[in-house]
Formats: sequence, C-alpha cells, structure tokens
Amino acid sequence: MSESVGFIGIGIMGGGMVRNLARAGLKPRLWNRTRSRLDEYVAEGFEVAEDPAALAAASDVVITCVSDTPDVEKVVLGDRGVIEGVRAGSLVIDMSTISPRATGEIGRRLAEKDVHMLDAPISGGSEGAAKGTLSIMVGGEADQVERAMPFFQAMGKAITHVGPLGSGQKVKLVNQILVVVNALAVSEALLFAQAGGLDLEKTLEAVVPGAAGSWMLQFRGPQVLKRDWRPGFTIDLQQKDLRLVIEAADQLGVPVVGTSLVFNLYRTLQAEGLGGEGNHALVKALERLAGIEVGGTPRTS
Repeated sequence: MSESVGFIGIGIMGGGMVRNLARAGLKPRLWNRTRSRLDEYVAEGFEVAEDPAALAAASDVVITCVSDTPDVEKVVLGDRGVIEGVRAGSLVIDMSTISPRATGEIGRRLAEKDVHMLDAPISGGSEGAAKGTLSIMVGGEADQVERAMPFFQAMGKAITHVGPLGSGQKVKLVNQILVVVNALAVSEALLFAQAGGLDLEKTLEAVVPGAAGSWMLQFRGPQVLKRDWRPGFTIDLQQKDLRLVIEAADQLGVPVVGTSLVFNLYRTLQAEGLGGEGNHALVKALERLAGIEVGGTPRTS
C-alpha cells in the first residue's frame, strides 16, 4: 500500500506535478496559499487541507513546491505550518529552489521531531512539470531517497541522488548558472543572425543538432522567433534563483561573471515591468542595446 501524500504549492510547476502524481495512483491532498487556485482541482476530486499542519497530520509524505526561501520557512516552520502537524517518521520533501543554508536549518528542526527531509529541486520548466519529465536533484539520506522514488518517478525522468541534505539545492544552483548563461548565448546568437539578415528558422535548423545545441536553444529559440513570451519560468523567479547563486558564490569565493551579467540584464527588464515574462525574454535587453529586434526588419550595411 502506497504512503499518503500531501502537496503544498499549486503554482506554475505544482499544477502539473500533482496531476502526474494522481495519474500514478498517488493522488495528493492539497494546500495552497491562494485558495481560489484550488477550485479546479476540487472539481477534479482532489481533497484540500485547511492548512499545512492539517495536511501534514494526514500525510506520510509532504511535498512542498513554493517560490522562495521565506515561503518554505513559513509553510514548514511557521504558525500552523507542517512542523505543527507532522508525525514522527514522516518525510518532508522540498522541491522548491531555496537557500542551501536554510535547507539545512529546516532539516535540523524537523529532525528534532524525528521527521526526515529531502531537498529535491527540479528543472524542466512548466512543460516538464506537465509531462512528468522533470530533472530532480535530490539531497538527503539514501533510504529516504528510495522511499520517495515512487513520487519522484511520477513527476520526473532524470532522478539523481547528489549527496546529503542541501546538496540538491547546490546542484540546482549549478543548473541555474548553466540555464541563464545558455539563455545569454541564445540571445546573442539570434540577435547576430537577425543583424546578418539570415533566415532565422533555417539558422536554428542548422545549429540545434550540432555542438552548439542545447535545451534552451531547442525549446526557447523558436519562442523568441515567434515573439512568444509565455513563461515556462518567469524572469522574476529566475532572478530569485540568481540571487541565491550570487549569495552562495560570494560565500564560496567563486566568481560568477556571466551569471552576474545576466542578473543585471534581467533587472533592466524587471524595471520595465516584464518580470512576468518567460526567462527567454532576456533577448529583449540585448535588442534594446542593439536597436534591432529578432524577427524584425534585417539591418542593412
């Protein structure tokens, strides 16, 4: 018999994740800060808890997927948080992207109640969440990772146990460095192609299969060409992650020059009110510098 599961955070990622859990026969009980977002799930037969403590009291496994470090701290450690209802021996899995240091402190507090914790941040965007193809980077004890596998396998395809608690968050920050520097490369390359008068679709067709290919180029490149800024991951959320990268890099004494550049380019877009657009809208910052637009009239020289 499978363990009961509760899920906190039905946002751009959580919605697809809970539906995939349900498809696997692991239908979770839900809680979300904005109650109205749960209406469609109630209509589909999902049960909703009154608060995180009540959800935890009714669950063997609690999964959180919320926006930022303070949000996780509030739903787990705050008033009527998970810690007030969770039973000894239960497992809390945080699939948010938050501070590795905060993860360690949350895990310590839960351990005082004989509750286990895994940090399991995710990558793959809203598409991966909907399709159940997320990459999941897991930190924690091996036996608890094995315990969580049925849930992970329902939501993702690449599931890697990367080390002790907190390691998942560190690997996710590695992932985010790669994501945004890739996004910068895609933006520069498409702007160059536009300025050179190239057929942009043919250019993508030529370079995606080769050594320059990447997930970002394959999936976000076509969106840029269509001027489709719907988010798989918003600029605002990307900036939250980049703040975590820069903070952790400062603690480690590691230069993150490219990441810092992207952070500041995104900041200019946030100042224009574009924080809700997809992170591939980074190209707009370079377009403003160049005075041309990808998909617009080619520059002649």
